[in-house]
Amino acid sequence: MSVHRFDTTHRLAVPRDEAWRFFSDPRNLERITPKEMGFTITSPLPDEVYPGLIVTYRVRPLLNVPVTWVTEITSVVEGERFVDEQRVGPYSMWHHEHHFTTVAGGTEMRDIVHYALPGGPLGDLVNHYVVARRVAEIFAHRRRVLDRMFGTPEAPGVHAIAG
Repeated sequence: MSVHRFDTTHRLAVPRDEAWRFFSDPRNLERITPKEMGFTITSPLPDEVYPGLIVTYRVRPLLNVPVTWVTEITSVVEGERFVDEQRVGPYSMWHHEHHFTTVAGGTEMRDIVHYALPGGPLGDLVNHYVVARRVAEIFAHRRRVLDRMFGTPEAPGVHAIAG
């Protein structure tokens, strides 16, 4: 099993505490996930993540096949970072770090994802041809949605926090 890494940085034209409020509210994940993934949260949710929080979803990540995905928030440093890890789902391993840093004009967010697919060498092949591209597309979609919602430090835009 190979462990793959996806790492992306994105800047928003909002203060870190505002970015944190948006991202630490697990209900907002649905707003920034591509519609074609059929993402639906299936568990009750609090207003903010905390260590030990279990979140369940139904999602159609590939070929429109529905999958149950269960994640646990394993670490939270208020206003700075949190980590979610898959407990049940399509990956052999999924570890997603969300980092928030104050920068000139707003907040820099960094997502670091480590993941592995089942199937050994076949899983690595599927990652090379399908999954790595799909993960990048999901984060590109997220970037577009966030830029419309919050703007970027270079080009401030609409300023709206979900409720």
